[in-house]
Amino acid sequence: MNIGIIGAGVAGMSAAWDFVKQGHEVTIYEAEKRVGGLASGFSDDNWDWSLEKFYHHWFQTDQDLLKLIEEMGVSDKVLFPRPKTSYWIDGKMYRSEISPSAMFLPLPFFSKMRFGLAGVFIKLTPDWKSLEKVTANEWFLKYMGEDAYGKFFRPLLIGKFGEEYDKVNMAWMWARVKARSLRLGTFEGGFQAFMDTLAKQLEAKGVTIHLETPIQGITAQDGKPALAVNGETQVFDRVLATTSPGLLLKLAPELRETDFGKNIASLHSIGAVCVVIAIKQQLMTDGTYWLNLPAKSADKNANPFPFLALVEHTNWMDKAHYGGDHILYCGDYAPVDHEYFKLSDDEIVERFIKVLPTVNPAFNKDWIRKTWVFRAPYAQPVPYVNHSEHVPPLDTPIPGLYWASMSHVYPWDRGTNFAVEIGRRAAGLMLAQD
Repeated sequence: MNIGIIGAGVAGMSAAWDFVKQGHEVTIYEAEKRVGGLASGFSDDNWDWSLEKFYHHWFQTDQDLLKLIEEMGVSDKVLFPRPKTSYWIDGKMYRSEISPSAMFLPLPFFSKMRFGLAGVFIKLTPDWKSLEKVTANEWFLKYMGEDAYGKFFRPLLIGKFGEEYDKVNMAWMWARVKARSLRLGTFEGGFQAFMDTLAKQLEAKGVTIHLETPIQGITAQDGKPALAVNGETQVFDRVLATTSPGLLLKLAPELRETDFGKNIASLHSIGAVCVVIAIKQQLMTDGTYWLNLPAKSADKNANPFPFLALVEHTNWMDKAHYGGDHILYCGDYAPVDHEYFKLSDDEIVERFIKVLPTVNPAFNKDWIRKTWVFRAPYAQPVPYVNHSEHVPPLDTPIPGLYWASMSHVYPWDRGTNFAVEIGRRAAGLMLAQD
């Protein structure tokens, strides 16, 4: 078959891997200058490694990803160090990964026990279907109690989902805990090096990848999917789109009035904002890689920190890979109509860096060598109660057109591993259907 793929992210390239192995002709169209999608990276002049635009890491449980890497023959390039992660609570940092340090959390003894038992239950239970029938807010209050929930998980849910924090179902939280490992992984050279390696291997097998080539439309022609590309129409036997729900409906307007289109139009998601900062000195001198920051209000201006996570990348990866720079991420999630998507880069940098002395009083602006700002309007699906009833099928009403996205990986969270899984699952379905 002649197969077209929209998007050279992880899902699209993973599907292409299986298509080309079966001898099919594959063409990938990517709107950006580099492959990788949301996992793509960037570099500065004095760096040996690329850096992700949005902080990424792998878990040791990421079997679909690790299997693909093994098939590529580059497992020796995968690194899995164990970093330190922490919570900011009442002006102090407490280790947060599953470890005996949890017993030193600032809670009464009985609350600590409920906290630990609830965590063990989430980690060990194989069932998520029953958990999607209740919100995380309701479940935590019932089983963990107000003390632990109010100090730890409610502030994180508010920070991520804002006003809708109490509508997110518990299956989503189960998946977050279930997949987590203490060691966090990356690829030698950064995620972009992995994406580039995959792209090169695909091209060596005969896949054509067109960069800076956005698709202008999707239609059906003689019972086959057709793509409008650079003012011309390209007809394929099969097409896999790996876009956001909104972009799919924009490209294929005939889907809008179908039940399929109305369902995906109802899917809710939020965007991501990352300020990346190269500084001259270490900020979190205790070695913390990831610091979870509390939010008491959906109004980010009312919180002690205007973002959700402070990640010191070089407390996980050696700063020598980045020319001696210490690398910080100030990361947050917000609806696409939030001011974070309207402020200038300088304005959002200024807002985020002004709270850094709270974490390290010695910090001042002279530490900063350079900053970057990245924003993505489609970064996190929002799963409500009984969300599985609304997960769309991979095949669309347009003959030969399939769609695989973050909106399909539920109950699992968005991430590289599940992008591999959904890409390969879509490829399997496309190859199996007549």
